Amino acid sequence: MINNHFATVLGVFIVVGALAAPAIAAEAAPDPNVQREFGARLQVCSACHGANGVPKNGTIPIIYGQQEDYLAKQLHDFVTGDRAVEVMAWMSKSLEPEQLAPTSVFFAKKTWPAHPTAAAAATPPAGITVCQACHNTDFRGARQAEGMVTPRLAGQNYEYLVEAMRRFADGERTNNSDMVQIMKAITPAQRETMARYLAGL
Repeated sequence: MINNHFATVLGVFIVVGALAAPAIAAEAAPDPNVQREFGARLQVCSACHGANGVPKNGTIPIIYGQQEDYLAKQLHDFVTGDRAVEVMAWMSKSLEPEQLAPTSVFFAKKTWPAHPTAAAAATPPAGITVCQACHNTDFRGARQAEGMVTPRLAGQNYEYLVEAMRRFADGERTNNSDMVQIMKAITPAQRETMARYLAGL
């Protein structure tokens, strides 16, 4: 009888422990919405990217509502030096390694901000279809067959877009080899027209 009772109690503990494990794991994951210090670190991002998601100037990208996996890759690349932006390298390295993924989730879940911009041209510029091949027909980003996720371009800041294109073309940014080759094949005038079109969407 005692052995049967012990076995029953032990079985209950095992079941409860198994049910509680996911909750414990979830609780252990850093969450900037509930962890004050972590949340405070991310508030620093608003100094450049804007408290409401609209960056302080056009050379800074919109990250509110951006593709989660794309943001995660950029944070990784800032930490490793694969993408060189001094302030972002400092900011990314100020986070604990386990905080990088939750940071991407935090910003990806926010709403893409509405901000004043010139409307896109009625006729898409020549060559823009090359962007649709990876960034989706609506230019809002997509997951590729190999698992890579491309960022949203529609409504992104013109100044940021045209400079990002130039950096890829000139070999200053190399954390996406496909983009390096594509941008090298496009003239500066074409890149400027494409950037204006995308920013106006």
